[in-house]
Amino acid sequence: MPALNEEDAIGKVLADIPWDVVRRVVVADNGSTDATAQVARDAGAVVVPAPVRGYGSACLAALAHVRQDPPDIVVFLDADYSDYPNEIPMVVSPIINDGMDMVIGSRTLGEHERGALLPQAIFGNALACFLIRVIYGYRFSDLGPFRAIRWPELESLKMRDPDFGWTVEMQVKAAKARLKSTEVPVSYRKRVGVSKVTGTIKGSVLAGHKILYTIFQQAFTDDIT
Repeated sequence: MPALNEEDAIGKVLADIPWDVVRRVVVADNGSTDATAQVARDAGAVVVPAPVRGYGSACLAALAHVRQDPPDIVVFLDADYSDYPNEIPMVVSPIINDGMDMVIGSRTLGEHERGALLPQAIFGNALACFLIRVIYGYRFSDLGPFRAIRWPELESLKMRDPDFGWTVEMQVKAAKARLKSTEVPVSYRKRVGVSKVTGTIKGSVLAGHKILYTIFQQAFTDDIT
């Protein structure tokens, strides 16, 4: 769980975690200047430092910690309380019961609160998913952050993106590796606070550019790099 200045939200997220099915929660503190780290520790999470700013950098820092004692399945979700942590069992079910390698929690297929998905996010998701389908032959409806993947398959993808391209990098590399992927509808609500990405014009532009770059860059490489 990457987190940057989410002290008002992260306690709510951790309170809704279904701890009976979760082995541990790792929060990557991405240089927060508030009490995010302490709130997370008090709520039972392991907090690891991720001082290099960037969504992907935070995820990579968390995975470096997890690598010391690998799980069977890794679940990613945001720390802003926009996702519904209690839906974790539903997200991992296709891996456990149907032999899937990766499951994307689709916000577009699920119920989402009015205004939770901003127009720029809806358009960007639709365009990216269209390009992935045309170029790689994999059908996704969303690049949502709430997702689950088997640990060995995640390691095989050699994830590297340090910022906005993290989610699309995973999906494109999974398509190239022909992983067994599926989607499940998940619920989505307005986040606590303002988004660091789609909440600003600059963030939206940078995220859109990085997503498109990642899709096309991977198309011109022969393997997963």
